[in-house]
Amino acid sequence: MGARQVVRRDWRLKTGTEIYFLYDQTTALYGANRNMNVVVRSTLPLETLARVVREQVNAMDRSLPIVRLRTMDDVFADSVARQRFLAQLLVIFATLALALAAVGTYGVLSYLVTERQREIGIRMALGANRTNVLSLVLRQGLATTVIGLVIGVAGAVGLTRLATSLLFEVKPTDPLTFGAVAGVITLVALAACVVPARRATKVDPIVALREE
Repeated sequence: MGARQVVRRDWRLKTGTEIYFLYDQTTALYGANRNMNVVVRSTLPLETLARVVREQVNAMDRSLPIVRLRTMDDVFADSVARQRFLAQLLVIFATLALALAAVGTYGVLSYLVTERQREIGIRMALGANRTNVLSLVLRQGLATTVIGLVIGVAGAVGLTRLATSLLFEVKPTDPLTFGAVAGVITLVALAACVVPARRATKVDPIVALREE
């Protein structure tokens, strides 16, 4: 069995050279060891296998206690319990951060478009149609969104090094995750631009000119 097939203590550590001894040799070298971990490969369910193991151990020595019987899935789950808990906390905080970012993006862009309501009315009074106005607002709003996304992605890439230890079979710079977040923010930005812009295009241009 090669060393690459054996993981001891921490699964995140690289495997090294392993030397196997008979139990009698281990006792002679290091003294009597009262604890022993035994791995059993079987297709039987844990309940059935546990009864068989207890019977075999009792047949050899009734004084030998069996402390705990676990499946390998349970062993692995216990070994990653801390990382899984931290990852769940990270997901919760990341979701809250995304929600706050979406609300903030919508609020800022919606306010900026609403502030230009008179300007939009004047443009329509001078001959601009709704399509022209919406295109102008979307271009400017998406330009601001793209600048924010570039800055945000750059900062996220720099901070992903802190979360590397919490990831398993996922790259810190996972393009799917970054793409999904950017897509959500972009959709929010579109809504933040279109909704107030459509409202502004319904303003009577004459009223907008009189207010000026």
